[in-house]
Amino acid sequence: MNNFEYILFDLDGTLTDSGEGITKSVQYALEYFGISVNDLKELNKFIGPPLKDSFKKFYNFDDEKAELGMKKYRERYADKGIYENSLYDGIIELLETLKKNNKKIILATSKPEVYAKQILKYFKIDSYFEFVAGADFEETRVNKGDVIKYALEGAEISDLSKVIMIGDREHDVIGAKENNIKVIGVLYGYGDVVELTQARADYIAKDPHLLLNMLI
Repeated sequence: MNNFEYILFDLDGTLTDSGEGITKSVQYALEYFGISVNDLKELNKFIGPPLKDSFKKFYNFDDEKAELGMKKYRERYADKGIYENSLYDGIIELLETLKKNNKKIILATSKPEVYAKQILKYFKIDSYFEFVAGADFEETRVNKGDVIKYALEGAEISDLSKVIMIGDREHDVIGAKENNIKVIGVLYGYGDVVELTQARADYIAKDPHLLLNMLI
């Protein structure tokens, strides 16, 4: 597998454990609508997929209500939730070793790009990345397939056989397949082996150390 030159990483649940900040911000948004969720684990399903889609899927919000939900979410997330976050153990070593082995590291996240760049800078890992691709507030890039396509174009990648996507949820796998690239599903984030295998991940890695061994 060491023939892959371009490594695309998801952010939430793959590089960082962002669950606390995301779920507390979703909880805050739902409270605005009179919906009380005391167990934050119930909101883990919001981690990874596009936020608007999650409000619609899990709480049957229409477009207008989902838009307002995102606005309320960002009220809390932009100032507090973004920092209720931590790098997974082994991520610094993973990025450093990939860089030393001349791998091109790219971020591909459904999180708004402005937040993604802020998080990379906060954890002082921004220098490892050749290109950062995220969603935009205008919703021209929302689903993971669109974000990955944008990443491939932005990094000027033409040989897809040299590209692999790494993520923890089914939408990472589906987005990679839409763009005809291989994908590794990781088990230390918010997905599980059933979700990732049903989505047809090409490979599975249970932790960052094993992931590194697969890539070099």
